[in-house]
Amino acid sequence: MKKYITELVVNYVKEYKLTEHSKTEWGKPLVGFADAGDSLFPKLKDIVRKEHIVPRDVLNNAETVISYFIPFSRNLVRTNKEGFNCSKEWAGAYIDTNNMMSDLNDYLVDKIRELNYDASIVKWNFDQEKLLSDWSQRHVAYIAGLGTFGINNMLITDKGCCGRYGSIVTSMKIEPDKRPDIEFCLYKNNGTCKACVKHCVNGALKEDSFNRDKCFEMCRANSDIYKEMGDPESCGKCLTFVPCTFINPIKGGC
Repeated sequence: MKKYITELVVNYVKEYKLTEHSKTEWGKPLVGFADAGDSLFPKLKDIVRKEHIVPRDVLNNAETVISYFIPFSRNLVRTNKEGFNCSKEWAGAYIDTNNMMSDLNDYLVDKIRELNYDASIVKWNFDQEKLLSDWSQRHVAYIAGLGTFGINNMLITDKGCCGRYGSIVTSMKIEPDKRPDIEFCLYKNNGTCKACVKHCVNGALKEDSFNRDKCFEMCRANSDIYKEMGDPESCGKCLTFVPCTFINPIKGGC
């Protein structure tokens, strides 16, 4: 069943650009699976925020959380290398990817229901004051074994950290993936790098701290510049052209 679900995600993303004429290009997705009863889910109430929900708040008979990572293409990332603000292409990719993942989630839920299992999309809220979500896609992806956190607060996968995460919950019982037992972030692993800190244009990121307000200030500034696209609250400078942009630097080299 893992292979089937993974192929659904991979093929959908591959075909989306052709069928929907999206301007954004994505790499081949990664898919991870977590036990809905994993003891780490309740701990997110302490790690992220007390309002963070657990899978069985979404689906009372939940057995598995399916999490996926959609990598951005190298061509897209190149557009975001220069300048203080994010590129127009990067802002557009934020909107395109949100739309694509929304459609992908609907597609996965329908496919799973065809197999006579329950499935549900997670309807999560983002607190505009505290700048925290009650369903952290990155933490869910960590629980599903997709990677480890860098000091840029992004999850570093075997395909890097430059992309977006999504997830759904299902009553289908699927063997969970194991979490990595080593740090993929070069700084956390051996004290080197810190390239993401150097690339943070608004001073929000330090090697030992993160100013959430400054980060969101930058995302809002970019959204104001590209408001004709919608509301692309994004920046991505700390993800762009660092050792973990496209690969896992510990397993894949720099």
